Amino acid sequence: MEQRPTGTDELREATLLALRGVVDPEVGINIVDLGLVYGVDVEGSRVHVRLTMTSAACPLGEEIAAEAEQRVRSLPGIDDVGVELVWDPPWSPERMAPAARHALGWGT
Repeated sequence: MEQRPTGTDELREATLLALRGVVDPEVGINIVDLGLVYGVDVEGSRVHVRLTMTSAACPLGEEIAAEAEQRVRSLPGIDDVGVELVWDPPWSPERMAPAARHALGWGT
Protein backbone atom coordinates (compact mmCIF):
# COMPACT_ATOMS: atom_id res chain seq x y z
CA MET A 1 0.00 0.00 0.00
CA GLU A 2 1.37 3.40 -1.02
CA GLN A 3 1.86 5.80 1.87
CA ARG A 4 0.03 9.09 1.51
CA PRO A 5 2.04 12.17 2.37
CA THR A 6 0.40 14.14 5.16
CA GLY A 7 0.93 17.76 6.00
CA THR A 8 2.01 20.71 3.94
CA ASP A 9 5.76 20.07 4.13
CA GLU A 10 5.44 16.41 3.11
CA LEU A 11 3.18 17.27 0.16
CA ARG A 12 5.58 20.03 -0.93
CA GLU A 13 8.53 17.61 -0.78
CA ALA A 14 6.57 14.91 -2.63
CA THR A 15 5.66 17.48 -5.28
CA LEU A 16 9.28 18.56 -5.75
CA LEU A 17 10.34 14.93 -5.98
CA ALA A 18 7.70 14.32 -8.66
CA LEU A 19 8.82 17.43 -10.55
CA ARG A 20 12.39 16.10 -10.61
CA GLY A 21 10.98 13.48 -12.99
CA VAL A 22 10.13 16.20 -15.53
CA VAL A 23 13.17 16.57 -17.77
CA ASP A 24 13.70 19.44 -20.19
CA PRO A 25 14.26 17.46 -23.39
CA GLU A 26 16.48 20.14 -24.89
CA VAL A 27 19.13 19.84 -22.15
CA GLY A 28 18.34 16.54 -20.43
CA ILE A 29 18.14 18.00 -16.91
CA ASN A 30 15.11 18.01 -14.64
CA ILE A 31 13.17 21.24 -14.17
CA VAL A 32 13.91 21.48 -10.44
CA ASP A 33 17.69 21.40 -10.93
CA LEU A 34 17.37 23.79 -13.87
CA GLY A 35 15.74 26.29 -11.52
CA LEU A 36 12.51 26.40 -13.51
CA VAL A 37 10.30 25.75 -10.47
CA TYR A 38 9.58 29.14 -8.92
CA GLY A 39 7.25 27.90 -6.23
CA VAL A 40 5.10 25.12 -4.83
CA ASP A 41 2.15 26.19 -2.70
CA VAL A 42 0.16 23.57 -0.82
CA GLU A 43 -3.23 24.21 0.74
CA GLY A 44 -4.84 21.07 2.09
CA SER A 45 -4.88 18.63 -0.82
CA ARG A 46 -4.46 21.38 -3.43
CA VAL A 47 -1.11 22.16 -5.03
CA HIS A 48 -0.21 25.19 -7.11
CA VAL A 49 3.10 25.08 -9.00
CA ARG A 50 4.74 28.14 -10.56
CA LEU A 51 7.11 27.32 -13.41
CA THR A 52 9.11 29.35 -15.83
CA MET A 53 11.08 28.45 -18.92
CA THR A 54 14.57 29.55 -19.86
CA SER A 55 12.94 31.72 -22.53
CA ALA A 56 9.42 32.88 -23.30
CA ALA A 57 10.07 31.54 -26.80
CA CYS A 58 10.61 27.98 -25.50
CA PRO A 59 8.64 25.74 -27.86
CA LEU A 60 8.21 23.06 -25.19
CA GLY A 61 6.82 25.23 -22.39
CA GLU A 62 3.25 23.97 -22.58
CA GLU A 63 4.43 20.35 -22.92
CA ILE A 64 6.68 20.64 -19.87
CA ALA A 65 3.89 22.29 -17.86
CA ALA A 66 1.45 19.53 -18.85
CA GLU A 67 3.89 16.81 -17.80
CA ALA A 68 4.50 18.61 -14.50
CA GLU A 69 0.76 18.73 -13.84
CA GLN A 70 0.34 15.06 -14.73
CA ARG A 71 3.16 13.95 -12.40
CA VAL A 72 1.90 16.01 -9.48
CA ARG A 73 -1.72 14.97 -10.06
CA SER A 74 -0.66 11.31 -9.76
CA LEU A 75 0.63 11.78 -6.21
CA PRO A 76 -1.42 10.28 -3.38
CA GLY A 77 -3.01 12.90 -1.17
CA ILE A 78 -3.34 15.52 -3.91
CA ASP A 79 -6.81 16.23 -5.24
CA ASP A 80 -6.30 19.39 -7.29
CA VAL A 81 -3.29 20.72 -9.20
CA GLY A 82 -2.67 24.00 -10.91
CA VAL A 83 0.46 24.72 -12.92
CA GLU A 84 1.12 28.31 -13.88
CA LEU A 85 3.80 29.53 -16.30
CA VAL A 86 5.32 32.76 -15.01
CA TRP A 87 7.94 35.05 -16.50
CA ASP A 88 8.85 37.36 -13.64
CA PRO A 89 11.54 37.33 -12.53
CA PRO A 90 13.18 36.18 -15.74
CA TRP A 91 15.07 32.90 -15.46
CA SER A 92 18.86 33.06 -15.30
CA PRO A 93 21.55 30.37 -14.98
CA GLU A 94 22.16 31.42 -11.37
CA ARG A 95 18.89 29.63 -10.49
CA MET A 96 20.37 26.28 -11.54
CA ALA A 97 21.65 23.74 -9.04
CA PRO A 98 25.46 23.55 -9.08
CA ALA A 99 25.35 19.99 -10.46
CA ALA A 100 23.17 21.16 -13.37
CA ARG A 101 25.54 24.02 -14.19
CA HIS A 102 28.44 21.57 -14.06
CA ALA A 103 26.63 19.08 -16.31
CA LEU A 104 26.22 21.82 -18.91
CA GLY A 105 29.85 22.88 -18.57
CA TRP A 106 28.96 26.22 -16.94
CA GLY A 107 31.38 26.01 -14.04
CA THR A 108 31.86 23.71 -11.12
